[in-house]
Amino acid sequence: MVSKGQLPNGLRVVHYPAAGKQMVYINLLYGVGARDEEYRYTGIAHLLEHLMFEGTKAVPSFDEPIENAGGENNAYTTNDVTSYYIALPKQNAELAFWLESDRMRNITFGKEKVAVQRQVVMEEFKQTKLNKPYGDASTILRSMAYKRHPYRWSTIGRELRHIADVPLPVIRSFYKRHYVPGNAVLAVVGDISFEQVMEWSHKWFGDIPATDCKAAVLPQEPRQTRMRRKTVYRNVPENALYMGFHMGGRLSADYYPCDVISDVLSNGYSGRLSARLVKEKKLFSRIDAFISGCEDPGMFWIYSRVADGVPVKEAEEAIWHELDLLKRELVPCDELDKVRNRFESEFYFRNVGGENLCNNIAVAEMRGSLDSHFLEPERYRAVTAQELRSAAQELFRRGNASVLWYLKR
Repeated sequence: MVSKGQLPNGLRVVHYPAAGKQMVYINLLYGVGARDEEYRYTGIAHLLEHLMFEGTKAVPSFDEPIENAGGENNAYTTNDVTSYYIALPKQNAELAFWLESDRMRNITFGKEKVAVQRQVVMEEFKQTKLNKPYGDASTILRSMAYKRHPYRWSTIGRELRHIADVPLPVIRSFYKRHYVPGNAVLAVVGDISFEQVMEWSHKWFGDIPATDCKAAVLPQEPRQTRMRRKTVYRNVPENALYMGFHMGGRLSADYYPCDVISDVLSNGYSGRLSARLVKEKKLFSRIDAFISGCEDPGMFWIYSRVADGVPVKEAEEAIWHELDLLKRELVPCDELDKVRNRFESEFYFRNVGGENLCNNIAVAEMRGSLDSHFLEPERYRAVTAQELRSAAQELFRRGNASVLWYLKR
């Protein structure tokens, strides 16, 4: 059902036909994110995401022609990738190919535009990290969990001054190195033929020169063997307790078991943590468990707010009790089936809309696992209770934990 092609300059093209859809969805995914930055210059990938909408000499305003053609567009940046997506009526779909090819090679980096977007991103940093209650928790947690790998900073950057001070030549060099055909996947979903997609891909992207874009060799995080602890005090309404555990990357054997464990613990109000520690024992006002979903070895996180009057030590011990149960006992069949069914229904729901499907197949192709993307429900269905227990025994080692007490003043 999915067709694939590649241009001589290295651009990978994937196409998923969707008969009857009036809109065509185009996603240009670059294999660059915050992990490709230097320790002294962070936040560049996110800043570049903003700058990519500032236009070129040929297209001074990127949004205007899309809006005039009845479409919409947006983007996002993670630690691993940067995605630009456009939805257009199918009769105007070629416009997306022209616009994306233009900004792949023609961003001008005018000083005034760069200055404006620096300020925009700096305000975003202040709002999300500095002026928001608990906003700096993720920054502290990353620095605790990661000592070598660039996952130790978030996409918006490690420090505010990095956004303000990164030199324009460094930004331009980052763009020229990573925003190239050989580091990109063009995904298209809609009522349009693969032949047409390839014709437009060659027409608009074909003459962009191939560039050497070998993946950087990133420093790998050594196995954590001792618990890391930290306590901070902030002006917040409730004490918070955060815990993080190292786990494998997106293609590792333990990824699916760890993801299932996160749902066993935190499947809405019926998850073990909410049902037992919030509703039954009233130790927390809220609690959640989730995985980072990173391409390289990532993290299993537990975020919680401790109920008023409950000692944080007692709250933490209650969490450890639930984690230790998973290490000792098998998850009952009915509980596991409930989680599996949820994964399956969510998978199909996420792939119904053209925009989500387009993004999902682009990401899968970027990691080299496009065909396996559609087998995701089977992989979750195949996870056994024994695999969950085995994964939990490694995941929830005391020496694998980073624990942050985030206390109100």
